[in-house]
Amino acid sequence: MFQRIIVCTDFSDGVYRLANCVPSLAAGGAKQIIFLHVVSLSDEREIPRPDEKKMQAARDRLSVALENVPDGVDVRVVVESGKPSDHIFNAAKTHNADLIILGMPSRNLLAEKLFGSTTMNLCQRMAIPVMTLRPQLVSTYTVEELNLRCRHLFRYLLLPYDGSAPSQYLVQQVKQFAQQPDSSLECCMLFWVVDPSGRSGAVLKESRAKEAESKLIEVKADLEKLGLRVETEVCLGDPVPEVLKAAEVYDISAIATSSGSLGKLIEWSVPSFTGEILRRSWHPVIYFPPTRG
Repeated sequence: MFQRIIVCTDFSDGVYRLANCVPSLAAGGAKQIIFLHVVSLSDEREIPRPDEKKMQAARDRLSVALENVPDGVDVRVVVESGKPSDHIFNAAKTHNADLIILGMPSRNLLAEKLFGSTTMNLCQRMAIPVMTLRPQLVSTYTVEELNLRCRHLFRYLLLPYDGSAPSQYLVQQVKQFAQQPDSSLECCMLFWVVDPSGRSGAVLKESRAKEAESKLIEVKADLEKLGLRVETEVCLGDPVPEVLKAAEVYDISAIATSSGSLGKLIEWSVPSFTGEILRRSWHPVIYFPPTRG
């Protein structure tokens, strides 16, 4: 599904362990894999400068990625010095990447605003998808388990859908990547949560649910034209908890989502659905950023 991937790690997120899984990432469709680590500038002297010892240590640590590279796959280890988000952003442009993979610790919106988040910063800046992995899980997988996970990272996607412009855009993006050669995407779950809050009566809620089911049938047919297996479900409830629950019930590989409000001031009063999924999901999440105007 994604062919040019940049795997970013700060060595505290467990994501560096993907360097042991290059053949499995390749089996999932990757043709180029860049392992990127950014070392902070040394401040031992008045003028900050690259810490060459730490940079070489990082190269050595990631060098396992270069030991078992399948034919036809380009694998590189890149170590830079400076601000991580800037180097990741620039690397994506330099290598024409179509996906960024990085770790994201679980935290709430307030902590994120106070202490910052490289992941959320990138989600707001990038024009390509960003995939987040939860460090607590990646760090505990055995190498065998991690290899299996890497082979199926994009096999079965849960797509939250509500007919809104961001959800329609999400489906179009998934269709685009699904049509690429050697795509590993096999199945999609279209999941529509009808929010029952408010004063609408039972009849109106039932009507909204049936309308959602009717619209999902159309989207399903569109995706099935690509040879994908597509499942649908409509339920009543709070969208974020219901989507997270569905991710546990169904055998999905990742949740895919998009947003028009992620990182904007409105999040302080009305948290973004996508932002909450990124902060709370224990499953991998692929965020498709909106088209940058």
